[in-house]
Amino acid sequence: MAVYTDVNEVQLKAFLEEYDVGTLLSYKGIAEGVENSNFLLKTSEGTYILTLYEKRVNRDDLPFFIGLMDHLSLKGLSCPLPIERRDGGHLGELAGRPAAMVSFLDGAWLRKPQAPHCLEVGRALAAMHVAGNDFPIRRVNGLTVVNWRPLWEGSRERADEVQPGLRDEIDRELATLEQDWPSNLPEGVIHADLFPDNVFFIEDRLSGLIDFYFACNDFFAYDVAICLNAWCFEPDGAFNHTKGMALIDGYASVRPLDTREAEALPLLARGAALRFFLTRLHDWLTTPEGALVVKKDPLEYLRKLRFHSQVASGSEYGLRTRDLTS
Repeated sequence: MAVYTDVNEVQLKAFLEEYDVGTLLSYKGIAEGVENSNFLLKTSEGTYILTLYEKRVNRDDLPFFIGLMDHLSLKGLSCPLPIERRDGGHLGELAGRPAAMVSFLDGAWLRKPQAPHCLEVGRALAAMHVAGNDFPIRRVNGLTVVNWRPLWEGSRERADEVQPGLRDEIDRELATLEQDWPSNLPEGVIHADLFPDNVFFIEDRLSGLIDFYFACNDFFAYDVAICLNAWCFEPDGAFNHTKGMALIDGYASVRPLDTREAEALPLLARGAALRFFLTRLHDWLTTPEGALVVKKDPLEYLRKLRFHSQVASGSEYGLRTRDLTS
């Protein structure tokens, strides 16, 4: 459930007076997502998404998130466009929370993506990386290798409650990643959370990318690695080589990888799996029973982490010579 802060009609109508979006016709909470409170609004001028930014979101990061969506949309990427207020800004306040409105994107996310969808996702990810090259604001990734140990320490003592031997296994994995994590790879603005529920399709055509609230500056290839984890494993835990090949081919058709990125891909995929394992583990151990947030199984990403630790080269993900710069 992703409505942490309720909004009444009186509050909402007062908030909308600051926008040129017509009169309120209806609104309802959106149940998907875990970070913020989201509402679908219908007005006499159109349909919009209203987001109230909750306490886990740093208010100082909001100009980056909102500015990035505005920048990418103006560059032609299909993503939500922030709605300008009458005062020229984008950020207001509603029910004691910072709040903003964005345009509504048609489409729905896929529960069972196939290889052609992965091809489209790869293209869209690369297009985002290219479009963000001249975005002037930087945001440090708060969930990269230097942040994993503090996150792990908060769960470490209880880790064996989830699976016996887990504490020692993650200790070893983390030490390896900290020692071997690459440097000086091509970098820029990445999405950092491009899971299937953040990509909309109309039938088989990709219609837009949403939810840029983990976006930051980091290695482009790390974003590819996150997508390999998110899109290319089957429900039984097996890696789908055909989907991996399609995703990488799609990406490389817009922005080919260089040899350093190709060599680093297995380690980056391993790190991406650990990153999502650690956040899921934290939520699994700390979210009280009966909470409205659905806890996600951390062991799904432990299994992916184990797979990546056995991968010797990017070819095992479907990377081909033609995907590289000459």
